[in-house]
Amino acid sequence: MQCERINIWEEGEYGYPAAFGFQPNLRTYLHEDPQTRPCVLVIPGGGYRMVSPTEGEIVAKCFSSKGYQTFVGTYTTNFLGLEPLKMQPLKDISRMVRIIRSRADEFHVYPDRIVVCGFSAGAHLCGSLCVHWQDVRDGRYAGYSNRPDGAILSYPVITSGRSAHRDSFTALLGDHPPEEELEYMSLEKQVTSGTPPMFLWQTASDETVPVENSYLMAMALKEAGVPFEHHVFPKGIHGLSLANEDWAEGRFGEPYVMEQIMGVADAVKSGNLDVPQEALGFLNFFIHPENADKFSFPANSPVKEVAVWPDLADTWMRTNCF
Repeated sequence: MQCERINIWEEGEYGYPAAFGFQPNLRTYLHEDPQTRPCVLVIPGGGYRMVSPTEGEIVAKCFSSKGYQTFVGTYTTNFLGLEPLKMQPLKDISRMVRIIRSRADEFHVYPDRIVVCGFSAGAHLCGSLCVHWQDVRDGRYAGYSNRPDGAILSYPVITSGRSAHRDSFTALLGDHPPEEELEYMSLEKQVTSGTPPMFLWQTASDETVPVENSYLMAMALKEAGVPFEHHVFPKGIHGLSLANEDWAEGRFGEPYVMEQIMGVADAVKSGNLDVPQEALGFLNFFIHPENADKFSFPANSPVKEVAVWPDLADTWMRTNCF
């Protein structure tokens, strides 16, 4: 398998003020043979505060095993709430899709078979691209469309309304965003007939992002005449990723998606960033080396009923997107 890191912004193009040396990037998971294949771009979640390693490499390798060329996108986040993200993550994922299309021959990707696969806030980012793709201009890649050919939204953040995951919108838009910005990022209100087909899944028992989010999106897609598939499983926590043995036992792959978090930790350690102790949370594990080996994600059990979702999504993509 060919694995490569690709920084998506050229010198002088990227200027998020709280990046701390981080550069948004793509990681490739490409088959060794020259066969042209459809593509899945994986966008992990993390509440727009971080990019979670539990939904990165493990998912890319799963879809690679099903015959796709896969990528993991590490986008800009706002862990400490220092600077609202606004449009930066959307610009990041837009550039990622354009890069993949512009290098389709090199990557052995069908340029009209690119699906984005997001989780939680990463699903919000994928959905944002699906409804707002025409709003993101990119002079360097003006000749390449940023519209995905389909989207998989896993336990997605969708609405800024009554069922919102508030912290995601705070990280994205700030503490007191204008109503028009909340409306713009409430995805169920932005669906049109030009929105790409979608596959949505969530659990009814999700206590972090209410299941109403995926219902709202499904209803909006139905009203707009956009093809979709929607699965609601009865049980399972938020953040299930693949919900299989590898996920349950913490075999997520390389944690490179945490690069920006590590940059924040380094800034605090070096004294370049003064942050109240109570605001640091799990960042303390990276700031204090003596605690680093104690950091781990909580133990979980696989959820067999939910673990079928990649197979369902694979069938859906081959039936509805290609």
